[in-house]
Amino acid sequence: MLTSLLLKNIKCLVQTEGVPKIKKCGSEMAELTVISDAYLFIKDGMIADFGRMKDFQSRNLIQTHELETIDASGRFVFPSYCDSHTHLVYAGSREIEYTDKIRGLSYSEIAIHGGGILNSAKKLHETSEEDLYSQSIRRIEEIISYGTGAVEIKSGYGLNLADELKMLRVIRRIKETSLIEVKSTFLGAHAIPEEYKNRRAEYVDTIIYEMIPVIAAEELADYIDVFCDKGFFDVEDTERILMAGLKHGLIAKLHANELAYSGGIQTGVKYNARSVDHLEFTGNAEIDALSGSETMPTLLPGSSFFLGMPDPPVRNMINAGLPVALASDYNPGSSPSGNMNFIMSLGCIRLRMLPEEVINAVTINSAYAMGISETHGSIAKGKVANIFITKEIPSYEFMPYSFGSNLIETVILKGKISSPHPA
Repeated sequence: MLTSLLLKNIKCLVQTEGVPKIKKCGSEMAELTVISDAYLFIKDGMIADFGRMKDFQSRNLIQTHELETIDASGRFVFPSYCDSHTHLVYAGSREIEYTDKIRGLSYSEIAIHGGGILNSAKKLHETSEEDLYSQSIRRIEEIISYGTGAVEIKSGYGLNLADELKMLRVIRRIKETSLIEVKSTFLGAHAIPEEYKNRRAEYVDTIIYEMIPVIAAEELADYIDVFCDKGFFDVEDTERILMAGLKHGLIAKLHANELAYSGGIQTGVKYNARSVDHLEFTGNAEIDALSGSETMPTLLPGSSFFLGMPDPPVRNMINAGLPVALASDYNPGSSPSGNMNFIMSLGCIRLRMLPEEVINAVTINSAYAMGISETHGSIAKGKVANIFITKEIPSYEFMPYSFGSNLIETVILKGKISSPHPA
């Protein structure tokens, strides 16, 4: 088996780091280190060395016959995207609700009439674990082909212990059977099940006393999440759930401020959440709360775009010195796409972010939002060799500019060439 891989004559090697950072904040997000006419040497699944081709000639790095060489002339090499917020383990689809949106119904109105999350929960309940895995692994193959090398996947379409466990077992199986890096998040507090209608506190008790202990005992989740927003779970509910999760070793992540000024951002910071996500409703108080914290503000422009919602004030965040991550929110109801290149395009077009800022937002900062930026999210010695090679393109700015094209030619995960066709 080949253990070493040399990429030579790379037109441009993007997001290189001599001294790795765990995230980029504020004005640093506009900084992007690149090397032109470069090489990249991978050994045993890790980045062993990189630099300019003219310097490579004088080095004696290659002392193995088990070597494959790729000539990347005219091509760019990027670290793989890290998609830190998805719901891609789901059953079926919800294109009928898409039509309802076109007719003018709001997200909340669709939910009231049995659509939304409860619709997905019903479909998931009726789907076998094997079929759920089969549907989900096709989506994994699709996002890999689009350049994603690490993904966070949430439960939350179960809304009872058995079905939440079904989802989390599928996530674990994806982790075991795919080269993609996977982080798992328990999101039992995604919506209030129909049988608990008008009994939200009882459902919160069910999450705390019935679900969390079993999920933690089976080590099925890395994180715990709550949809802390208008019409879903309030701050008091969220604090109870996060405290219970922390007692069982589950780190907080949070859906926050998508629909209103919910207090979710401040609650996430209070409980040292790894990230707070969505953030369409973010003002000075929320920015002040995030300043100086270890919590990554994560924006989901695919969801805002699909639902026609207001965009979060990203320039205010960056100007205040905050880091920002971007993720896809891949899910059947509000963002049915895991294409991170399109997410970069939305970051530029809708959020007015610079190309350098969006590249940082979908690599090193989104890796931080998953808790893996020490091993993923940039080209640095000793990091996991998760990268992709583009087709021939003129510049790195061309990636977000060309929003409708798949510009990726070769995918390498953990040092292995893995270029599946989209499902």
